[in-house]
Amino acid sequence: MKRSIFSVVLILVVSLIFGGAGVTHAQKPFVLNTAWQPEHETFIPWYAKEKGWDKEEGLDLQLHFFDSGMAQMEALPAKQWVIAGMGGVPANVGALRYGTVLFAIGNDESETNCIMVRADSPILKSKGFNPKYPEVYGSPETIKGKTLLVTTVSSGHFAMSKWLEVFGLKDADVVLKNMDQAQAVAAFEAGIGDAVVLWAPHIYTGLGKGWKIAANTKTAGGAQPIVFIAEKEFSEKNPEVMAKFLRVCMRVINQIKKDGEKLVPEYKRFFKDWAGMELTDESAKMDLLMHPVFTLEEQIKMFDDSAGPSNVHKWQQEILDFFTAQGRFKPEEKEKVMKSNYITGKFLKMVKTPIP
Repeated sequence: MKRSIFSVVLILVVSLIFGGAGVTHAQKPFVLNTAWQPEHETFIPWYAKEKGWDKEEGLDLQLHFFDSGMAQMEALPAKQWVIAGMGGVPANVGALRYGTVLFAIGNDESETNCIMVRADSPILKSKGFNPKYPEVYGSPETIKGKTLLVTTVSSGHFAMSKWLEVFGLKDADVVLKNMDQAQAVAAFEAGIGDAVVLWAPHIYTGLGKGWKIAANTKTAGGAQPIVFIAEKEFSEKNPEVMAKFLRVCMRVINQIKKDGEKLVPEYKRFFKDWAGMELTDESAKMDLLMHPVFTLEEQIKMFDDSAGPSNVHKWQQEILDFFTAQGRFKPEEKEKVMKSNYITGKFLKMVKTPIP
């Protein structure tokens, strides 16, 4: 009897020792510092974190708030983040200045970078001035010399420049006032400027105030992806982490593809809790539907360069070409970026499948 009791006690002690050791030495999630703006693409990592899907992959996503792509880039040297979602314009700047790598697509925002004017603007009196762009409003006479409120060196800036190009104009033909998005909305409402360049969700604020869309990137003939970029050294040292991050994101993208507008309540909560913005049901629905997202299989094809430049490479090339023509990049800087092989699909190919 005593021997039986001793055996039971011994088993309990051993279990506590080794069981406790197992808990003590359990691997903690990898803390992954990421940088985002109050936009559609941020819903992807936010929703994943809400669901605990990052923890399932051994990650602890930290989402840091920034109001523009250039603000994100300025924080990179201080090691505030290693992965970020941003427009193709600042991504090119990152490749030039810091050697960042572009490794995935967040969404297509070609329809949600818009040039907006007041309802009584002379710009709205002319539509289809250039037959190649029948949905674009404006004319050289109504645009030249006007004051435009814009977040410079941004996706919105690219949309604005494409709009000007429709009329044979350049940035130098208008007066640009550089403002962040919130400042631009407030200033335009106060009567400053003749047009304002906004991206989602701020365009919905403008629509709510009665402002009209003169053009967006798509109607002006451009393509504008939101891209995921990473600090080069981190990506090279942590390829498995990169693949796990993508697996988490692709899980959310699959959910968006499947559920669409059913996610409106969660989407509204995301904007309220993380971005501090109130969206109506209609605005939230529009934002979800106007930002196409792409599955893992679709993205691998987008990055495929086996038969020449990939689609992603061509999109980034267009952005870089345009800003070089505008004098924002020097020809030698353009060549440096495009020869750096900063666009890569290798991490997409490492993603473990199937994705839940």
